[in-house]
Amino acid sequence: MIVALIVAMDARRGIGKDNRLPWRLSSDLGRFKQLTMGHHLIAGRRTFESIGKPLPGRRMIVLTRKRDYTAQGSQVAHSLVAALRLAQAAGETEAFVIGGGEVFAAALPYAQRIYLTLVHANTGAEVFFPKIDYSYWQEVDRKEYRRDERNEFDHTYLVFDRRGAPEKSLPAAESPSLAA
Repeated sequence: MIVALIVAMDARRGIGKDNRLPWRLSSDLGRFKQLTMGHHLIAGRRTFESIGKPLPGRRMIVLTRKRDYTAQGSQVAHSLVAALRLAQAAGETEAFVIGGGEVFAAALPYAQRIYLTLVHANTGAEVFFPKIDYSYWQEVDRKEYRRDERNEFDHTYLVFDRRGAPEKSLPAAESPSLAA
């Protein structure tokens, strides 16, 4: 199973402000839907709550430390490894980690692919994507887009594949800790 991070970030690696995206990019939302449809999405609790519900056509796994947490229509996991195992056990071919900042930082060592939307602006974000050492990644796709009536800022779509194996792989013996 491919572990992929899918993220939009501004020029300072900002990804969120006031528990939401700090920009309006309709084309990026369309790209997100097209790439993730039919796949598992792994989201931190705050990210999931900011969305407000499971996304149609995808299977949500909510990552939280709260042992009694439930998420209507979604699975809950209490560790990143447990979340990845849930997706893997369901036969997933590419699981998408969708945030927030702490979840991205935990998932980066497992990631084999990054779908990045680089927003050409400084948005005053207060949540940030972790720093990436790009020497471990190969850019495999790039598309430039100009701002227009539906997209607030110029932006670039990038896809990176990891050079070689990820820093971490799923341990063989751990059993997932989950709730319905």
